[in-house]
Order: sequence, then C-alpha cells, then structure tokens
Amino acid sequence: MRRSLLETITGAAVLLAAAAFVFFAYSTADLGRGGGYEVTAEFDNLGGLAVGDDVRMSGIRIGTVSGQHLDLDTFAALVTFSIDPSVRLPTDSSVKIASESLLGGKYAQVTPGAEDDTIPPGGSFRFAQSSVSIEDLIGRFIFGGADDEKG
Repeated sequence: MRRSLLETITGAAVLLAAAAFVFFAYSTADLGRGGGYEVTAEFDNLGGLAVGDDVRMSGIRIGTVSGQHLDLDTFAALVTFSIDPSVRLPTDSSVKIASESLLGGKYAQVTPGAEDDTIPPGGSFRFAQSSVSIEDLIGRFIFGGADDEKG
C-alpha cells in the first residue's frame, strides 16, 4: 500500500512538471499572440527565410513572417508579414533578409523611412532586398580574384 501511494505521488509530480514545461514553451514561443496587420514584399531570393521567422526593426521583434508563395507571372517570391498594430511603418520603409549568424537563421530586417504616410494594412513595401548568399560571395571572391591576376 505504501509503495502504491509513493508511485502515485511521483506520477503526479511528473505530470505537473510536464504541464509546467508545456505552459512555459507556449508562452515563450508567442504562439498565443495573434493579430497585427499584414504587409507584403517581393523578393528575388528568400535564401532560407521561412514562415514564423521574425520581422525586426532596430533589433526589436515587431512581427513575424506569416506566409510566402511564388508569383507564377513574375516568378518572384511574395512574402507576407504580420506586423504588430502598434508599429506604423512609413511608406518609404525598406525590408531586407538578414542572417542571424554565419551558421544560418534568417529574419526580415525593416529599416524605417521618413515619410509621414504609413503603409496601410494589406499594403506592400516598395523597397525589398533579397538574401545575400554566402556561397555566391565566396565564388565571386575566388573566381573574381583569379580574373584580376590574369589581367
């Protein structure tokens, strides 16, 4: 009888710890946060930017990447961002895909403009810069340097 009570208490403690972990993970991941207004941008190359990645301005998270699809007419990547409603972006703001580190991890970096008018919900960025590929840069350095030595 004593052993059964000890196993029950241990099991309850394990379940309580698991529930606390799930609550912590849910609150940390901001999965419960919804809302915001949507803004789109057109890129030539996403370079690993994925749905759920951050949108940051001055290093502060102001939204997330909420969708992406291929425009079948222009073959450009169309990305939809969900921006916090308290952040109003000037119409001449720009967005670029940036790397968190050399090992990967992408996010959308917004640089605010100076216009008084703001991008309306459903609007789009006029200026968008695609991701820079490390492989392309290395290739240009290697093959570009070889051409310079020959000439």
